[in-house]
Amino acid sequence: MSLEPTLEQSGEERRRSREQSLKRSRPPLQVPGYEAKRHLGAGAYGEVWMAVNKNTGQKVAIKFYAHRGGLDWALLSREVEKLSFLFGDRYSVQLLDVGWEADPPYFVMEYMEHGSLEDRLKDGPLPAHEVLGILQDVAMGLVHAHGKGVLHCDLKPANVLLDEDGRPRLADFGQSRLSYDQTAALGTLYFMAPEQADLEGSPDARWDVYALGALIYCLLVGHPPLSNRPEAAALDAPGPLADRLRRYQRLINDSPQPAEHRKVDGVDRHLAEIVDKCLAANPKRRYRNVQAVVDALHERSVRKARRPLLLLGAAGPALFLLVVALFGWLAYSAAMSESTTAVTQKTLETNYYAAQLVAESVAGKIDHRWRVLSEEAAQPEFVKLLKAAAAVDQLGSDEWKALGEWLIAARARAERSGLASTSWFATNADGLQLARDPFSITVGRRFARRDYFNGRGEDFASDEGLDLTPIRHAHKSVVFPSKATHNLMVAFSVPVWDVTTAGDEVASDSISSGGAPADGVDATVDRQPIGILAMTVELGEFAELRYDSGATKQTVLVDSRMPSIDLGDERQPGIVLEHPAFNKLLQAGESDRQQFYLPPAVVDDILVLRRLDRNGGDAKSDDTSKRDAAHQEHFVDPTALGEGSWLAAIEPVIVQGWPDADSGWAVIVQEPRSSAVRAVESLGRTLIGTGLGALVLMVAVVSGLWGVVVLVMNERPRSRLMAALRRRAGIASSTSEGRGTSSTGSSTSA
Repeated sequence: MSLEPTLEQSGEERRRSREQSLKRSRPPLQVPGYEAKRHLGAGAYGEVWMAVNKNTGQKVAIKFYAHRGGLDWALLSREVEKLSFLFGDRYSVQLLDVGWEADPPYFVMEYMEHGSLEDRLKDGPLPAHEVLGILQDVAMGLVHAHGKGVLHCDLKPANVLLDEDGRPRLADFGQSRLSYDQTAALGTLYFMAPEQADLEGSPDARWDVYALGALIYCLLVGHPPLSNRPEAAALDAPGPLADRLRRYQRLINDSPQPAEHRKVDGVDRHLAEIVDKCLAANPKRRYRNVQAVVDALHERSVRKARRPLLLLGAAGPALFLLVVALFGWLAYSAAMSESTTAVTQKTLETNYYAAQLVAESVAGKIDHRWRVLSEEAAQPEFVKLLKAAAAVDQLGSDEWKALGEWLIAARARAERSGLASTSWFATNADGLQLARDPFSITVGRRFARRDYFNGRGEDFASDEGLDLTPIRHAHKSVVFPSKATHNLMVAFSVPVWDVTTAGDEVASDSISSGGAPADGVDATVDRQPIGILAMTVELGEFAELRYDSGATKQTVLVDSRMPSIDLGDERQPGIVLEHPAFNKLLQAGESDRQQFYLPPAVVDDILVLRRLDRNGGDAKSDDTSKRDAAHQEHFVDPTALGEGSWLAAIEPVIVQGWPDADSGWAVIVQEPRSSAVRAVESLGRTLIGTGLGALVLMVAVVSGLWGVVVLVMNERPRSRLMAALRRRAGIASSTSEGRGTSSTGSSTSA
């Protein structure tokens, strides 16, 4: 005999030892036709064995009711009765044989070798796609049961077994009721509907609807609905059954709707809504029966199957509309761009042509003044009077008066011919002003520093230390401000030559253009002018440009050269000489006005145009450089800053036939860009409106067609027209909610 102590076993080892000791080696009864193979388990009423049919080899489960004490034979008979109704149903575990008279009694049922859903849940929640398949099979099993008048009343994971294919089968119909049975049937906590937890309750198809929702919720989340709430602990408290049932009802009715299933991957909105409606605490808000759940699942699957087609069908027209809109917009943009460019170029060409005409007119006016001055300067009487006054050099002398009277007469002759001026004056060779009309205190003062005398292109602050000689040809001075009106003025001057023939007379045909003698002697080398004759003109009236207040085009006269030093340190090239805005100021009685200057870039373009003209370029040529400089597509009017851009054309004022032909002036004809393209923009707005209207109409038509499609495809048409359209299309309408089992639902809820 061994004296070694027995090894101590752990709790798990003791449990296994106990199970082994309790296992039977053979069943309590040898059922005819079946060979017992394995003991599956034991319970309060007996034990279960797995056996094999000797004829077919089919595996079966034989339940022996060996413990007859306390056995509810009525309950067993009801279960057998319900299973007999479900004979041949593939969604339920089949009852194959019953041995009522045997000792002990037994049931022979199909053997489900994969266990129950409760066993599957031990490994955690199931994937959503697998749960959906289980839901569809269990729901169909319940529909079949309800259709045969059987309400399960105790649906839960432990009562759903899995066959060899992994498909669910309904089992344990011990608590089931027939549709006409009005006796209460309690289910399992957290799986039975709140109204089922009533000892006086009448069976209803909606009990199984709630249990189905609880089953699916449990499979998705891993625990029954509301079982994890703090209030659920009160259900385990001891007390009468009725009190526990009331606590359970309060838990269901007072708790918020379970929502954990919505967070599970793969659970879409429609599936979550189906579970929610199954778990509705109020039975009136629940599906009427399981058939309604099946219909909802079918509708969900149809929607899901149609979704790609619907998306494609919706995306197709939307993409088509987008492409049409895109190409329409591209075509519109191209048309607008081409039209705007064409109108812009046409406006620039028109403005350029107008600028050429105005520039020729201004050049003609300058030429006219130079010719009148040259003719007067060549008069023998004037030459004699100028020489005499210069010789006396005494203010108030008879010679000065005689010269002044001659100036008055000469100016009067010019004005009668339409040549307006501000003043006429004559100086000697030193720049001393000998006469002026109208008379002024400037008579007797030296003005050799002035550009109109020396032709240097600028006014000097003083003539001290400068070798300033008279001009040798017709000249236009830089602009300078009027002392009286502060408006800009310009002086036109010509040299006076002492060219005489024998007899001390000036040849009548001795003066050519520019005031130079034409007797074959080069006056610029051998002779010196004895003085100058000049007239001043106040700008704003000189060019005599016509401005139509109703027209959109405006004509502007500018000087690209540096103005007089009298304009101060702010002076710069590109001063605006005449502008319609100045005329408005004059009409308003405002004589003192601000000076405006062109942007340097525009002045540079004018200098390019002047250089091209000096080099012999034709003012009407198509030279690219000249056209680029002359056409100002985004011109900014310095007098109207902030009012947008203008379409402008520039043409220099060239006085042909004179040594000083390049006047430095330029004419700008401008038109507001908005005015030029107004017609195009109006057409563009019309096209946009038409296009948007067409697009809206197309969207409305497509949307209307899709609305009809959606209504026709609706599983439950709400109108006879839609139902008729569905029939014409060969689409069967869905049954009304739970119509297939409405009799069961109505009878059980009565």
